[in-house]
Amino acid sequence: MKMRHVQVVIVGAGPAGLAAAQSAAAAGANVVIVDDNPQPGGQIWRGGLLQSSDAEASALWSDLKALPQVQWFLQSRIVAVLPRAALLLETPQQSVILHYDKLIIATGARERLLPFPGWTLPGVTGVGGLQALVKGGYPIDGKRVVVAGTGPLLLTVAASLREYGAQVVQILEQTSRLRLARFSLHLARSPARRKQMRQLREQLKGVPFAPNSYVLRAGGATRLAAIRASLRGVERTIDCDYLACSYGLVPHNELAAALGCEIFGGAVRVDRHQRSSVESVYCAGGCSSIGGVDLALAEGHIAGAHAAFESAPAARYRSQRRRAAGFAKRVARGFILRDELRTLCAPNTLVCRCEDVAYEALSRHDNWRSAKLHTRCGMGACQGRICGAAAIFLFGWDGAGVAARLPISPTRIDSLIGAHRGGN
Repeated sequence: MKMRHVQVVIVGAGPAGLAAAQSAAAAGANVVIVDDNPQPGGQIWRGGLLQSSDAEASALWSDLKALPQVQWFLQSRIVAVLPRAALLLETPQQSVILHYDKLIIATGARERLLPFPGWTLPGVTGVGGLQALVKGGYPIDGKRVVVAGTGPLLLTVAASLREYGAQVVQILEQTSRLRLARFSLHLARSPARRKQMRQLREQLKGVPFAPNSYVLRAGGATRLAAIRASLRGVERTIDCDYLACSYGLVPHNELAAALGCEIFGGAVRVDRHQRSSVESVYCAGGCSSIGGVDLALAEGHIAGAHAAFESAPAARYRSQRRRAAGFAKRVARGFILRDELRTLCAPNTLVCRCEDVAYEALSRHDNWRSAKLHTRCGMGACQGRICGAAAIFLFGWDGAGVAARLPISPTRIDSLIGAHRGGN
């Protein structure tokens, strides 16, 4: 079991983590970046920074490569929290105890998947999940795809899938036309966002887009063949090979919860420097506020600068954070989930796929703890990451205790033994 001491450890190599590394290293700190993907970039820049058309990604990569005090641990993950400001890091080859002076958590967010009859059929995926598969080489050329759920991400992913040859046959947006119109008025005030929307409209020309619409159920003998959807209040059947469905994002806060950080509304509570309630622990990006790449970058730069000897970040990052946070609030208001989504499940619809727990079994309980104890909901491989968010929405349960147990991820037994011997 190796042991390392690092001034700043950053968990997550998406935009927030990369921005934090750039600012911390530029201030003179020794930095380690940990990410479980084979390349940096996160979900937003998945496939590697060199593959991204985003100028910010290229600039970050160029700067980080030139900084010798930045060390990378890719295809690696933090699996446990140890005493005395230490983490158990597991790589494909070894395990390492990382002692840190400052820790920046930039673990991002994941999709909220809501159950409906047929959602476990092969061919039904998350929006970001299908995008990640396709970017990784999964063949989609010529396949009929329905993109459904809510939020601006639907359009971005639909355009991306179309670039890879998919036939996007329908986009279903659950929010109303009135809310969309109000949201569009805010977009019109930003030249950059107006440009993005024009580009998306061009990329999605000819693709049917239906607001006030959502999936009712999916059908097929052994895999997805068609969906039944409510299109503006009228039920329709749509034949398709894939359904990419997502109802917003929820923070990846398992590491922060394990450290004891205060969490409010599912996100880690931070101050103006991105510091959490736990000393020397910062959070940036989707785990503290879900608001897209601009907000993630700004929060990352602020956290990185302050973590490195409490340096002052450039004023433009605070301004960028303020503007991006305002936009994030407008997105949240514009794409509130409709009540009908709570009533889609049949009694036998699985909510917890890992442990085969159906909606009817969960409906007998009034909180997460009771459901977990009596049905094993959340006790499977995902540790409640999927069914937890769904149950909170479906039943109005408090999210306390969902997916917060150790180890944070499945791990090798030799890593735990080594940590016990070397970390205590």
